[in-house]
Amino acid sequence: MLVGLTACTFGDPEPTAPTTARPTPSDPGAATPTAPEFRPELSATENLAYFDWVNGGVVAANASAGGRDFIDALVAGGFDKAQMQVTSDTTTEGKPADSVQFSVLFQGECLIGQYGPASGGYHGAVRPPLGTGTCLVGQTRPIDW
Repeated sequence: MLVGLTACTFGDPEPTAPTTARPTPSDPGAATPTAPEFRPELSATENLAYFDWVNGGVVAANASAGGRDFIDALVAGGFDKAQMQVTSDTTTEGKPADSVQFSVLFQGECLIGQYGPASGGYHGAVRPPLGTGTCLVGQTRPIDW
């Protein structure tokens, strides 16, 4: 039996706030905040801020971003496409999905993102992998581009 995941929240008491790709200081003399760095030798938890920053840039650039937008940005950001999963942008009826989930299996943990109107914007989290060794429940679409 295959269980589909169409929309969910992670249940974190404090969801990750969306981030912008390039913050602009209001005072030209103020220091510009530095973007988080990708540190492949560190844990998923230690790279969550970077994962969220990449995904926040996608949302800032395209408020109607779909799964491919997030996957492409994560690949450009240094994550391994072979370790990713993404749900469909549309339902089985061909309507836009309420949200899209995407993940990267990274250092034995799952970096998971969710974006869409049903999820209240973007959320990111680190979770343990499923018993299958993957990160997302249900049917995902092939990342064949």
